[in-house]
This record gives sequence, structure tokens and C-alpha cells, in this order.
Amino acid sequence: MSFLPSALVALSFSTVTFAAPTARTPASRRDNTVSTLSASQLAAFAPFTQFARAAYCPISKIKTWQCGQACDALPGFQPTLTGGDGNAIQQFFVGFHPDSNSVVVAHEGTDPVKLKSDLTDVLVGKKALDPTLFPGVPDGIEVHDGFADEHAKTATQILGEVKNQLSQHAGASVTLAGHSLGGALSELEAVFMKLNLPSGTAIKAVTYGTPRVGNAAWAQFVDAQVPDFTRVNNQHDLVPIVPGRFLGFEHPSGEVHILSPGNAVSCPGDDDATDGQCTVKSTPNILEGSIIDHLGPYEGIFMGTLACN
Repeated sequence: MSFLPSALVALSFSTVTFAAPTARTPASRRDNTVSTLSASQLAAFAPFTQFARAAYCPISKIKTWQCGQACDALPGFQPTLTGGDGNAIQQFFVGFHPDSNSVVVAHEGTDPVKLKSDLTDVLVGKKALDPTLFPGVPDGIEVHDGFADEHAKTATQILGEVKNQLSQHAGASVTLAGHSLGGALSELEAVFMKLNLPSGTAIKAVTYGTPRVGNAAWAQFVDAQVPDFTRVNNQHDLVPIVPGRFLGFEHPSGEVHILSPGNAVSCPGDDDATDGQCTVKSTPNILEGSIIDHLGPYEGIFMGTLACN
């Protein structure tokens, strides 16, 4: 099971009494309409969902790609680097997916029985990105302290393996996937890869139940650097509404909101959608949210350590 701890979730109560930030000028990739996803569009998310799910499984099983249903759903995937312990360092893996000609990086989400990973979520201060990891990052961008620190622990190691795999697979893209804290790390990683890989490398990120990672300037930067970015929210999951917007946090664009099994919409804007089908409106505070929805199902797929079978 995976969720952000109550200390962080409680902060979103403040969104009931604090005004939301003023909506920003729409970015070029936005429009003002909510669109319904087709069955084929929803089904296309399945591989990314399974990669995010697999990141929760024991490293010993990920190394041999025998982690149960998640691994079975992705035959042919070749893990080349694994790491982390789910506590001091979140689990992760890197590998090559021949079916999509993509180097995949997946990060584990929060395991509530591992105290240190919970503490990563509790830290809700913001800080500037490390320019040695994020070269050329503009001034004014700030991200969640704990998420940035966690990402920094493995960033160089993962980048090295991604470069290694790209050198072996001509024309390969890079795909980032993760759920919960793993989604936050994948959001950071997507921009990190964009800034550190050769120009023209195709980068795609799909995250699930992701908390807010940074400020409005960060959201704009993600929009500009990683246009192929999707964050999937399930029904009334409360995690995507924390940390609270009153603290200066904001999501980038790319929301897909699962309203019910087989029924999902693509939402406009970053964290300022006005349609009631989008998370910021349908789950305005944790009183109207559900931690159970955080675990899934994401079109029949559940997340967390208990889903590794």
C-alpha cells in the first residue's frame, strides 16, 4: 500500500480557508475544454501503469523481471540497473523496452511502513533546483525540499545508465513512470533528463497520483521542457491536492482524470481547470477526498506493495 503521510495530507485542510493563487496566463499547450478519452486512449496507458506498479516489487524480482502480473504484462523488458531500499532511498529501475524502443526509468512510491520515505513526504519547504543537476534552470523555480533531495540521491547514477542504454539502442526514447512519491520523482527526472541528454532525445513521462512538486514557475518549466507529460489522477484521490496551493505549489498541465472505470477526461490548464470533472474542482479539499482511490484501480491496475503478485 502507498500513501502520503497524514502530516502532509493535513496541510491541504488549509485550502478550505486560503484563496487559491490567481490563474496564470494560459500556456501554448492549453485550451479551455475538457475532452473525453476513448477506450483505445485509456488502454494505451497500461504499459506505463504496469511500470509504475512494478517499482513497488522486491528488487530481487525486478532484476530477473519476475515480479508477478506487472512483469508478466511487459514481456521482453530488460532491466539493466536497479537500486534503492524503499526507505533511505526509494527503489528504482532502469531498462530497455523493445516494444516501444524506449529506455524506461521507474520510481517507487511511498511505503507507509518505511519511516524515512514518509519523512521525505512530510518536508514541505521549497528550494531552488541544484544547477549542477539542472544546468541552465531559470531563476525563480522552486521545488519541494524532500522530493528534490530524494531525486538527487540517484540522479547521476540513473542518468549514466540511461546514456549507456541510449548508446546501445539507436533512436530510442526515454520514458519516466511512477506513482505517488515515485510520480513526483519522475516529474523531476523528466526535466533532469531533458536538460542533460542530447538535444532531440524524445522524453515522455506518465505519473499516477502525484502530489504537487513545485511552484508556478516550475509548472511552467515542465510545460515548456516536457510537452509529452501526463499525470493520471484516479477519482477522488486526495494526494494530487497536496501540498496545498496556498503554500505556493502548483501542478504542470497534462492531467488525465479517471472518473470511473472506463471513463476518463483530459483536463485543460495546469492547476486551474474550472470544469467539475477535473481534480482541482471535484476534490477541492481532503474532506472530499479518498486515500483508497490513491491506490487505484487505474483501469484495473492497483498500486503499492500489496499489488506485487
